[in-house]
Amino acid sequence: MDVSKATWRKSSRSSGNGGNCVELADLGAVVGVRDSKDPDGGHLGVSRDALRALLADLKRR
Repeated sequence: MDVSKATWRKSSRSSGNGGNCVELADLGAVVGVRDSKDPDGGHLGVSRDALRALLADLKRR
């Protein structure tokens, strides 16, 4: 999957944590997830449903 033109975003709440955050990009059928400290280190492609489930689980903790 070509992500060279993807628009990567991170949470506005990520400032002040030393850059330890993830970035997300809309890649069509999936959402790209990558480490903001290593943008060229690769990415994961996850379904929107899987990302929603992960975020819901994290919010419950």
